[in-house]
Amino acid sequence: MFPMVTGFMNYGQQTVRAARYIGQSFMITLSHVNRLPITIQYPYEKAIAVERFRGRIHFEFDKCIACEVCVRVCPIDLPVIDWKFETDIRKKRLLNYSIDFGICIFCGNCVEYCPTNCLSMTEEYELSTYDRHELNYNQIALGRLPISVLDDYTIRTIFNSPQIKKSKSLD
Repeated sequence: MFPMVTGFMNYGQQTVRAARYIGQSFMITLSHVNRLPITIQYPYEKAIAVERFRGRIHFEFDKCIACEVCVRVCPIDLPVIDWKFETDIRKKRLLNYSIDFGICIFCGNCVEYCPTNCLSMTEEYELSTYDRHELNYNQIALGRLPISVLDDYTIRTIFNSPQIKKSKSLD
């Protein structure tokens, strides 16, 4: 008789405990109802990159001395540098510089160790394409400055979102 009574008591305690957990979970769910959505509508709204964001590499052809430090510090030997030695001035002349962003891991070593600062990281992160060969950028494509998200009037940034402005005005 006692095992049956203790079984009912344990069942009752477990039922109350389960109902309490369900109630606590429901209260957490209800507390999230008044929050603003975090998801952004990507093509129409863009996040502003943080200050030290490592995006596409920008290259300045005139500053490069073809020392190949960027190739030596790259973990995958990625930058391809073609140069010619000029015997009359006894210096290297840069002919071609290219980086394949389909292979690049955006570690930033090339930018950090460049002695002439001809490489820099931009805030551009939209490098998607249907053909992987289009990700191989030469010195002309690398020299192109990216369009800032803040300067593009067709795109609403997260800071210009009406929901953010509304919540700031309430504070």
